[in-house]
Amino acid sequence: MRRILVIGSAGQLGSEIVPELRRKYGKENVVASDIKLPSNENANNSTPFIQLDILNKESLSKSIRDFNIDTIFNMASILSARGEKSPLKAWDVNLNGLLNVLEISKEHNIDRIIWPSSIAAFGPTTPHINTPNETILSPTTMYGVTKVTGELLVKYYYKNYSLDIRSMRLPGIISSKTYPEGGTTDYAVEIFYGAIRKKKYTSFLNEDTVLPMMYINDCIKCMIGLLEVSPIKLKRRVYNVTSMSFSVGELAAEIKNHIPDFKIKYKPDFRQEIADSWPKTIDDSLARLEWGWNPKYDLKMMTKDMIEKLSERL
Repeated sequence: MRRILVIGSAGQLGSEIVPELRRKYGKENVVASDIKLPSNENANNSTPFIQLDILNKESLSKSIRDFNIDTIFNMASILSARGEKSPLKAWDVNLNGLLNVLEISKEHNIDRIIWPSSIAAFGPTTPHINTPNETILSPTTMYGVTKVTGELLVKYYYKNYSLDIRSMRLPGIISSKTYPEGGTTDYAVEIFYGAIRKKKYTSFLNEDTVLPMMYINDCIKCMIGLLEVSPIKLKRRVYNVTSMSFSVGELAAEIKNHIPDFKIKYKPDFRQEIADSWPKTIDDSLARLEWGWNPKYDLKMMTKDMIEKLSERL
């Protein structure tokens, strides 16, 4: 049975994947960790939990020894919009943190690592329609720069140290458990909060802005699926993955099918330029072919599930 450490367990991805990993591998075999202590209501980060700063190499090493860890999910990250406001912090957390994980994993013979990359690795010179797996990586944000550099580190440590680290370029992730924290695709979560609480929302992206997206249920399925696939099936370290692409207006229209009084306004800010540099649609055929990636949720299913889950909480 795997012994798993989830770094960044309080974030959007970590808070959702911890309970699923515990269901699958046993609660005692999945250690949640975050730089912040869990809030009282956050049952996902119940014991085993350790307060851990990814930049503290000694604490990371001790945690791996103390809990006999053999598998790591590194979810710690400063996202795109927040990273533009604090670029040096984004570099530090996203890259020096990853480097700590890689070095410690090499020293402790960690069996497997999952580290998400992002569509932010692409840029304005990347093909924006059906963006291929192997293509130009020309990010315009510090977040994107850290993802491209991280991908190169992933390949380097695999080639030189046989470290089995696996990565997927995630699109915008839509989830209900945590409120968004500084991403360019966050509108696709914020809009549901606005629709349910106030029946209105002001979007920081234009109505016709199209971006690749994925529902959290598919995201968890994706990460665990990539973790479990046999190494002999993998022909690369980094895979494109996606579920759907839609515009802000298309999402708003789907929400109106459930909340007819919902109103939306458009007031684009600095995040519009970031969104315009990213792909509209992604070609993830290699992930589907090589390890069986197969998302379930489309726009209609995702919207229905988000409204049902958030309506119970808000």
